[in-house]
Amino acid sequence: MMAVFGGQLQFPPKLTRRQAVMITVFCTLLGAAGQVLIKLGAIQLGQSTSPVAMLSNPLLLGGYALYGLMTALFVVALREEELSLLYPIIALTYVWVSGLSVWFFQESFNLLKTLGVATIVLGVSFLGWDGRQ
Repeated sequence: MMAVFGGQLQFPPKLTRRQAVMITVFCTLLGAAGQVLIKLGAIQLGQSTSPVAMLSNPLLLGGYALYGLMTALFVVALREEELSLLYPIIALTYVWVSGLSVWFFQESFNLLKTLGVATIVLGVSFLGWDGRQ
């Protein structure tokens, strides 16, 4: 979606704080999905450390693509909002990856991981208490 402001095309139009935060949260989901694809690709690689294998594995390429999309969308959000607000939200990626790791890779989820996830969620929720929209 493009908008015209003062005779200049701007894509996307100016975001509200809420929109910038929502884009950032979406970025965390993309990052988590990308990390799962990268892990699956790494499993497929086995012991190979060949750059050609790393650059031709479809799962790895999918993970890299999601990371690239995540970065591009985060740049859009950063145009309009403070880095000190948005960047800590990226920590939610760890929350999603922790859950997905249990689901996809049967990794353990112990008390310390639970406390870490709770701390991240609590910390990110404090960012919303500023009150500005």
